Amino acid sequence: MTSYTSRVELRENIEYGRAGDFSLRMDACIPSGPGPFPAVIIVHGGGWVRGDRKSGVEPLFEPLSDGGFAWFSISYRLAHNITGSTLRGIPISLFLGGSVQDVRQAIAHVKVHARDYRIDPNRIALAGESAGAQLVSMAGLKPSANGEVAAVVALYSPSDLVALAKTLPQIPNSVRRAVGGTIWGDLLLASLRNVSPINYVRKDMPPFLLIHGTADPLVPFDQSVQMCRKIREVGACGELYPVPGAGHGIRWWESVHSTAYKQHMIAWLKNQLRAQKLAAAD
Repeated sequence: MTSYTSRVELRENIEYGRAGDFSLRMDACIPSGPGPFPAVIIVHGGGWVRGDRKSGVEPLFEPLSDGGFAWFSISYRLAHNITGSTLRGIPISLFLGGSVQDVRQAIAHVKVHARDYRIDPNRIALAGESAGAQLVSMAGLKPSANGEVAAVVALYSPSDLVALAKTLPQIPNSVRRAVGGTIWGDLLLASLRNVSPINYVRKDMPPFLLIHGTADPLVPFDQSVQMCRKIREVGACGELYPVPGAGHGIRWWESVHSTAYKQHMIAWLKNQLRAQKLAAAD
């Protein structure tokens, strides 16, 4: 079987923007042919403190290429890149806001250079996993000027960070009790609300596909259940695709052969971006 990399054009380590002295980089993969092709910007996870644009989201590359999509896998500023220090005492919205802005820069870059990348600037989707799903959700729900996208795929996304902070097993109960009812606790919760996608759902938002393992021990499946419910309540387009018995992480899903989501994701993206193409032609 021929590797997909022999059928595409790979461009690596492209600077898509800057944040002060920090160079923002991405890899691009463009189908052979004149295009214009639909495109997907991919954002890796890693808890906002680690992750890699190559290995972290590699399971998405081949199905997107086989589906005829150009894709762009980006790096973004992690928490320590933005704060330059520990996060203690710093509102979470400050460093997550910077990361969301990096995603917005990637969207702007791809749109401005659409002809060079042979893509259709009106048919750009976002796809992110875990922390990256929170970032693409925020970028899709709160775009910059001319930064609207046609669709968003959020894999096991932290959609309500306030609820997650209350249930996450990695946070000791002693810490919750220490901040409960304090000024610091109130600031923390306010910061978490400000970066929770569920709080920005609106009727004219782009279509969302939520993909989530039903046995996720890190980001509960209910996060996507509640997000999808709210999307539908406001009359927007939202779909939840459960991965039965799956935990957290597409690389883990590969090891247990929980990969049927890929076919569904590609079909969903094709339908959404085809609809966008038809709407633009009217």
